[in-house]
Amino acid sequence: MKRKEFIKSTAMLAAAGMFSTANAFSAPRETLKVGLIGVKGMGWANLQALLKQPNVQCTALCDVDEGVLDQRIAELKKTNIEVKRFIDYKELLAGDLVDTVIIGTPDHWHCLQMVDAVKAGKHVYVEKPIGNSIGECQIMVAAALKYNSIVQVGQWQRSQQHFKDAIDFVHSGKLGKIRLVKAWAYQGWMKSIVVKPDAPIPPGVHYDRWLGPAQKRPFNPNRFHFEFRWFWDYAGGLMTDWGVHMLDYALLGMNVSDPQSVMAAGGKLAYPDDAAETPDTLTTVFEFDDFNIQWEHAIGIDMGPFGRDHGVAFIGNNGTLILNRKGWEVIPESGRMEAISLQKSQDNGLDEHMANFVQAIQRKDATVLHAPIEAGAHIAIFSQMGNIAYRTGKKLYWNKENKQFTDEEANRYLIAGYHNGYKLPQV
Repeated sequence: MKRKEFIKSTAMLAAAGMFSTANAFSAPRETLKVGLIGVKGMGWANLQALLKQPNVQCTALCDVDEGVLDQRIAELKKTNIEVKRFIDYKELLAGDLVDTVIIGTPDHWHCLQMVDAVKAGKHVYVEKPIGNSIGECQIMVAAALKYNSIVQVGQWQRSQQHFKDAIDFVHSGKLGKIRLVKAWAYQGWMKSIVVKPDAPIPPGVHYDRWLGPAQKRPFNPNRFHFEFRWFWDYAGGLMTDWGVHMLDYALLGMNVSDPQSVMAAGGKLAYPDDAAETPDTLTTVFEFDDFNIQWEHAIGIDMGPFGRDHGVAFIGNNGTLILNRKGWEVIPESGRMEAISLQKSQDNGLDEHMANFVQAIQRKDATVLHAPIEAGAHIAIFSQMGNIAYRTGKKLYWNKENKQFTDEEANRYLIAGYHNGYKLPQV
C-alpha cells in the first residue's frame, strides 16, 4: 500500500481497534530502561504500573518542578531504585540511558516530546489525549510511522476484559437497532476553581520550560499542575480529559470513525465566575448516517445518566447496554430480551495496559498494542471536534477526505499556536 493510502486508512481501522503502527524498529534490550517525563499525577501512576512488569528498570526522571522531582526521586530511593535527574527532557532522550519513555506532561507538551522521543529511537508511552489540537495528532501519527516506533497511548480501558466483553455483546446485534449512543462524565469531586491573582514563580519551578510552546503568561497557580486541564492554552477540559475514554468505546461499539457533523451547547453554567476557561457543562452531538453519539459532561455533579457518574450507553430497540469502569449490564425493553445483571470488572486496566506495552516491545511487534498511536489520535481528534463546535457556536460539517471542516472559522482551531520560539514539529 502506498504511504498516502496507508495514512488515509488508519482512522477507521483505529476506531475498530484493529490497527497499529509498523513493526518495531530494533531488538529490545534484556531489561527495558525507562525514563519518566512529567512525574506528577498520571505520569507517576504509569511508572508504578510499568515497574510491576518483569525486566523493567527506571533509570531517569525529568520534571520542570524540582520540588516534585526530588520528592519522586526520594520515593524511588526508598525502594532501592537510583535514577538520574533531569530538568530538560532532551537531555534525558540523548544517549542510551533510556530506551523507553513515559510522557506524563500537560497536553500541550505531548506532541513535541513524543516526536522528539521517536526521533531519538525510543519506545513511547504517551498520556491521553495525545495532542492539544487536531494537527498535532496527525503529526504524531506520521512521526510514529516514519520512525517505526512502538507507541502506546494511555487509554488503559482498552486493556480491560469487561470493556471488550461489553463491545462483543454490542456487536452481537442482540440490542437491536441502535439509534443513540450516550457517553458522559459527571465529576462531582471536581469543584469550582477560585480566582487567584498572578503570583511569583515558586522556587524550583522552571516556568518557561513548563509553558513551552504555550502563550506567554504570568505565573498563576490556577494554571499549574492538575488545574491546567481547564485552560485552552494547555488542554481541552472534560471533553478531551474524559471524552477520549468514554467516546472511544462509543466509536468501537458502533464501528465508525468520522462523523458527518458535530454541534455543541453548554458553558460555565455552574461556576460562571470562577477561573476556568473550558465549559463546566456541555452537551455535544455527533451525527452519523443512521444514529447519533451524544456526549455530556458536568463538573460538580455525580448523578449522570442511569445513576452513574461516567459511562457509555448503547440504546437499542431491544434494550440498553450500560458500560463503565465498574462493569456492564443490559436493561431490556419490556419483553424484547433478557436482562443481564452487572458484569463486574475483574482486572486492573492500567497494569494490563503496561503488560501489553512491554509485550509489544519484547516481541518487536506493534500490531499487538491495545491503544496504538492511530487509535489515540483518532479519538483525540474526535473529541477536539466537539470542543471546536462549542467554541465556534456552530453546527460543523466534517470533510473526511480533506480531514478538515467545511467552515473556515472552525479550521482555524485545527492547529495549536506555538509560541516562545517553539515550532510545530515537522515530520
